[in-house]
Amino acid sequence: MWETSRLGPDAHQIQFEGNYQEPGWERWLLLTGDRHWDNQHSDWSLQKKHLDLAVERNAPVIDVGDFFCLMQGKYDKRKSSDALRPIHRGEEYFDDVPNTAVDFFRPYAHQFAVLGYGNHETSIIKHHQTDILARFAYRLNAETGSSVQVGGYGGYVKLRFVLPGEKKRKSIWLRYFHGSGGGGGVVTKGVIGTNRRMYYDADIVVTGHIHERWRVELVKESMSDYGTLTLRPQVHLCVSTYKQEYNTKGGWHVERGAPPKPLGGWWLRFTWDAAQERVVFQTMETL
Repeated sequence: MWETSRLGPDAHQIQFEGNYQEPGWERWLLLTGDRHWDNQHSDWSLQKKHLDLAVERNAPVIDVGDFFCLMQGKYDKRKSSDALRPIHRGEEYFDDVPNTAVDFFRPYAHQFAVLGYGNHETSIIKHHQTDILARFAYRLNAETGSSVQVGGYGGYVKLRFVLPGEKKRKSIWLRYFHGSGGGGGVVTKGVIGTNRRMYYDADIVVTGHIHERWRVELVKESMSDYGTLTLRPQVHLCVSTYKQEYNTKGGWHVERGAPPKPLGGWWLRFTWDAAQERVVFQTMETL
């Protein structure tokens, strides 16, 4: 009911099939980020719960980076034995992580549409000259026949809805960007960044990195060639994380004064609005 393709160096397309004007028509999409999958504190059971639901809903998954943690390498000053999983305690850490990840995510391979890079993946490329995310996607595709696409640190995804047998089509543009900065701020939770990203030409803007989850709607104005003023909503979503690192014993997260963080991402549910004659979407938290 959907397929992914590459439009260009910075853009992908997810095309949803089916008659979106039929009563009861709906499509789903799962937005995630900051899984930090190989970290001991990454919640594997919650990831499986959300991915099982993605399979049930046949929902594509867009992940906006830091799919892997990758901080337990031999020469990484941030490494901690408490964060290292037993299955990765070998001499081939940067091989073991993507190999074991393929085993874990194999049942969900056909749900992943686009995987973006986070600062954890780009750091490994910079310091160790190996692309763990691309290696993971390549092997997952080779072993399962999936078509997982690797994006960038940011990029665009065109969500395209086609009416069967006709030339009518509706599209929603999504802009993803992993994120930047040191944590989003205790007070603002990173929401202030939405005003710095309004220049994106997109209906939905998705970010991660700061392990917060929120939704903010802004409105952009534009002028048509015929002099008609239009107002277009732009929804900003911050996906959180699957790494639960808050505790009362200590550690880097707690000792720098960081609070508990929400876990999970966002669901997008698409339906047809006959009054507006367009595909609309709702946002729902993953529970």
